[in-house]
Amino acid sequence: MQYVNFGTGGVKVSRMALGLGFRGQNDSREGERAIRTALDGGLNLIDCANVYGYMDDRANIGSSEKLLGKVLKGRRDDVVITSKVRSPIGPGPNDEGLSRFHIMREVERSLTRLGTDRIDVYLLHHVDETVSLDEQFRACDDLVRQGKVRYIGVCNHQAWQVAQALHVQSQLNAQPLITVQNPYSLLNRTLEDEMFPFVKATGVGIMAYSPLAVGLLSGAYTPDTMPDDSSLWGSRRRGIFGNVLRGRAVSVLNAVREVATEVGASVAQVSQAWVLSHDEITVLISGADTAKQMSENLGALDIQLSAEHRQKLDDASRGLRMVLDGSDFEADR
Repeated sequence: MQYVNFGTGGVKVSRMALGLGFRGQNDSREGERAIRTALDGGLNLIDCANVYGYMDDRANIGSSEKLLGKVLKGRRDDVVITSKVRSPIGPGPNDEGLSRFHIMREVERSLTRLGTDRIDVYLLHHVDETVSLDEQFRACDDLVRQGKVRYIGVCNHQAWQVAQALHVQSQLNAQPLITVQNPYSLLNRTLEDEMFPFVKATGVGIMAYSPLAVGLLSGAYTPDTMPDDSSLWGSRRRGIFGNVLRGRAVSVLNAVREVATEVGASVAQVSQAWVLSHDEITVLISGADTAKQMSENLGALDIQLSAEHRQKLDDASRGLRMVLDGSDFEADR
């Protein structure tokens, strides 16, 4: 297992993390096995959020943090965990956002569910234009000074917004954020435009989520076959499947299948190995729902794509901006 500095932070983390979105999981026992498989495989970074729960259902908010806290009993000090704040957790006027009120309240709730006294990396889940950056990052820095949070990061920010955040933190003499978490895959190469040059210049890390494009590059789907209704794209996202896996997305999937056959790996492994082949990517977040999926994804860490294979995948996907992440399907939750 390769361990690297977490962006500009000194803490070292595995190049793959397990994300606990659990979009296709409602069995706590299998979820626990997935986490243990990740840890036993050498991963020391688990990515969570206050809104994560089984089946990515808002009715199950907090269940992922509770499960993680259960699994980490006795091994908490060896694992780096993240959690997030911003998304709606209820109907109240202060049940979402990045106000000091919401941040301070939600970190306490997350700590309780996790059964720990600190969150290693606390991430602002989305931009909140209704609250000043001064308020957001003063609150975050207070949490760092209190010892409840070790590092700060942001999610779903553009490069200029990260630069703006760093500027405000500098003015406040606050600890600067160390990482940004955004989607990146063969079907969504948006980060290459501005974020890649930005992190090269600043050292800020990138946590790449949705490396399998919400499962479309997992090998489980084919464009000419309607997915089984037990799958994510055959159930909650069935109505848009035909509009997503078509055109150039099909060409990309075919290219991945060809490379996978040539290197003796799975489609999911090759898709993730391509993401990891970029020096700008600090950590890839595996969205495995089961221990079997986690074991397969771990195999991506052992794949070194040849220049020829990488070029083939680059050519098939160049310029694609098909943004696939949970926020695009909020109505499906």
